[in-house]
Amino acid sequence: MVTEKYMVKGMTCGHCVNSVSTEVGTIPGVTEVAVDLASGEVTVTSAAALDPAAVAAAVDEAGYELVTA
Repeated sequence: MVTEKYMVKGMTCGHCVNSVSTEVGTIPGVTEVAVDLASGEVTVTSAAALDPAAVAAAVDEAGYELVTA
């Protein structure tokens, strides 16, 4: 199992959390998604390391932006 943390910009409510959780959860191999609304942090647990582009695409599909360094 691999756990990675991402920062997401634009989330303001519980609906935002649900949208991001749902979309990121559809990525193949993802077993758990935890979203902290206050910090914007999304913790993703998966069977193997994820392609950051896949995570960015899922966050974008939910209507938000993945913050990259």
